Amino acid sequence: MKIFNIVGILSAVKLVITAAVLKNSNYSSGVSVHDPSIVKNGNKYYIFGSHMDTAYSTDLRTWKTLYTGVNEKNKMFSNLFSKSNYAPFSYVGKNSDGSYSVWAPDVMYNPKMKKWVQYFCTTSSFIKSNLCYATADRIEGPYTYKGTFLYSGFVSNTVSKTNLKAITGATDGNRYYPNNSYNYKKFPNAIDPSVFYDFNGRLWMVYGSWSGGIYILELNESTGLPKHNINNGNNTDKYFGKKIAGGNHQSIEGPYILPHSGSGYYYLFVSYGGLTSNGGYQIRMFRSKNPDGPYVDARGRQFMGGKNADYGVKVMGNYNLPGLTKAYMAPGHNSAIRDNDNKVYLVYHTRFNDGAEYHEPRVHQMFLNQDGWLCAAPYAYSGETISPTGYNMNDMSGSYKIVFHYHTKVNGDISNNYTIQLGKNYSVSGKFSGSWGYTARTNFMHIKIGNVTYKGVFLKQMDEAKSKTLVAFTAIGDNNDSIWGVKV
Repeated sequence: MKIFNIVGILSAVKLVITAAVLKNSNYSSGVSVHDPSIVKNGNKYYIFGSHMDTAYSTDLRTWKTLYTGVNEKNKMFSNLFSKSNYAPFSYVGKNSDGSYSVWAPDVMYNPKMKKWVQYFCTTSSFIKSNLCYATADRIEGPYTYKGTFLYSGFVSNTVSKTNLKAITGATDGNRYYPNNSYNYKKFPNAIDPSVFYDFNGRLWMVYGSWSGGIYILELNESTGLPKHNINNGNNTDKYFGKKIAGGNHQSIEGPYILPHSGSGYYYLFVSYGGLTSNGGYQIRMFRSKNPDGPYVDARGRQFMGGKNADYGVKVMGNYNLPGLTKAYMAPGHNSAIRDNDNKVYLVYHTRFNDGAEYHEPRVHQMFLNQDGWLCAAPYAYSGETISPTGYNMNDMSGSYKIVFHYHTKVNGDISNNYTIQLGKNYSVSGKFSGSWGYTARTNFMHIKIGNVTYKGVFLKQMDEAKSKTLVAFTAIGDNNDSIWGVKV
């Protein structure tokens, strides 16, 4: 009897030790950087954001501030606020608050120029903006402003302050401002630049926000400036480049293109909705075999007209997950990076369901599914590595909390958590019924609920409190929805 009790006590102790409890997360990245654009140098990751905010990290989880604030004391730039002419703001002027706006930078190393190049925008209204660039010998700067190279929002009495005539030779600007009003539903707002090299070593810049949509221009690698090598057409313009998405002043902004040689695709990320916590901000994804498109979604369609919600894979919107103390709200304006070990990371800012507008950056790992789409892990990155040979049935089967990211929603609703069971007989039961399966000796999985088939991967990752390793899945549907599952 005494032996039995001792064994029972020891077994109970062992159970307590091995069965970790999921704790509520108070995770903070340590910084607040809006519109984070990621770049890596050595063993450091940097995010450059709006308002001249910059931070760095070595683990993609904890960040430290490097620069912050639009003012002369910010040492990111050496001459942005030159007292002689304030050149970056000479066209746009001050914003409605009576201050200067410096937004949405993107930084890359240009080997031809042998410089770090920062592309950024200054703006004063929803259409009056310009794109600028600055260079530095070190990634941390200081950056020297070199010039302004693309303008939007001009009319007859302001076009002379731009380079439109010098680039196009046009003496009549009515194409851009009929009735002396900038045609913002057709032509872009010159903000949110991001740059990338294609598989053949050509340099490109994608940009735009709302207004006439997202445009792309090829850049001259030797100068870092646009080539302006296309003619005017239905969706092309010698000055602004080629339209690849959006238009008619629908919400779409923060474009970022990630080339992935492993899949052979270029992935275009954009954000829909308004950026406030209840504005429905969210991340969408398209892809193409060519750097300048056409970019299509999981239904094989381009967003060149119609309602924005109908187009684009919804990577994520507002959501809550087990262990989170407050829902993530308005995730968006992302960048992405494919690291030296081929891991892909999605970097974005998010607000929270706390009645405020405070925001922080987050990083989620992404994985290619069977169809070559990138699926985002449910929780923020904490160092996990997915098993290339997959997981066993005991790992994969069981009870899951799931979240749908419905593509039809561009609003402030928070996606509900539902409970389902993945049976060892490949059935789905609980809140929804259906079937599931996996590909042997891989991490690929699929789940069918209703008439929608989602394809993705199983993985193991820690909850955001880093209290427990969880089995999870992430998958993309053939209808542009995404689904996340966390085993509980």
